[in-house]
Amino acid sequence: MNDNNWEGPVPYFDYSSRVKVLPHFVLGRYGTSLGLACTPKKHVMFLKTHKTASSTILNILYRYGEARNLMFALPSVDHLGYPQRFKAEFVKDFARNRDKEYHILCNHMRFYLPEVKKVMPNGTFYFSIVRDPVQLAESSFAYYHGVSPAFQKAASLAEFVSRAGSYYKSWEPNSHYARNLMWFDFGYDNNMEDSPGLISALLDYLEMTFDLVLVAEYFDESLLLLRDALCWDLEDVAYFKLNARTNASVSALNASVAEKVREWNWLDWRLYRRFNASLWRRVASYGHERMQQDLARLRELRRRLADLCLQGGTPVASQQISVAGLKPIDSGKAKILGYVLRANLSGDALDLCQQMVFPEHRHLGHLRKKQALH
Repeated sequence: MNDNNWEGPVPYFDYSSRVKVLPHFVLGRYGTSLGLACTPKKHVMFLKTHKTASSTILNILYRYGEARNLMFALPSVDHLGYPQRFKAEFVKDFARNRDKEYHILCNHMRFYLPEVKKVMPNGTFYFSIVRDPVQLAESSFAYYHGVSPAFQKAASLAEFVSRAGSYYKSWEPNSHYARNLMWFDFGYDNNMEDSPGLISALLDYLEMTFDLVLVAEYFDESLLLLRDALCWDLEDVAYFKLNARTNASVSALNASVAEKVREWNWLDWRLYRRFNASLWRRVASYGHERMQQDLARLRELRRRLADLCLQGGTPVASQQISVAGLKPIDSGKAKILGYVLRANLSGDALDLCQQMVFPEHRHLGHLRKKQALH
């Protein structure tokens, strides 16, 4: 198999018979689709890669699972042993509850399939997300400038990639943030050298392991493919973008710097190319006309939710958010956007809107408390 091979189409599913979670006045006619009936998947493993819009995916999974009283395999801290490779024991209380049925495993980890299989049952749907390594590196430099020694030595990403070989020391703590971060998150050696056929073989293995890999640059298209594969409703994948940065903390990169970033992160570039290609084969199977129609429906649903939930309808800088529980946490050089909710919300609408804008750490704490009661 080469980097662009595709294993088959995603079937066309129906969501019309499903119970709705969002209020009817929000959904209107945008909550259902037509086609053949299927059974929604409830066992899901999401490899949450860094700086790939994965916090937004996490929020979707949290809301879906909580609405249906599904059991999350939660970490004892804010991640599942990262940057160590995942072990089942990193799941909170796993050692005392080995027979417990877990439905969703989705927090940050470094992937290791044998240990994941100890937690998640056969038939679990595995998915992840990738991002253009150039944009990912720019984001990582902002977020992790204070924790990665390689980044700390450089004033800018352009300066770092111009002398990466001298700044970067693989043995230093948190060095993985500075090179092939996605490859590392998928469980591989981010400093490995190429040998004939090795990287393609590892990519083949990932394609066999993961049922779907989303692409951050085509987020809405990816969500529709995910919804289709999971047999979920459209409202199940409605979202507001979380953990995004203010425009002022995003740096523009010229073509020369971008090329150096790709060369330095060549494993991530191979990974991205493989799954970007597979995404578009899946889009073709989904149907371009159907995709355009469903994109319009998803975006109209998001517009309705913004009208319902958000003061001003758009994200704002954290200092403009007065509710402490909804204020995001800045990281490194990155200034994080959050949301101000409308003042007149109450009841189910307030619960829905709060959950859609919960910062990741707040949402995790909420789920921990809820599951502790069961």
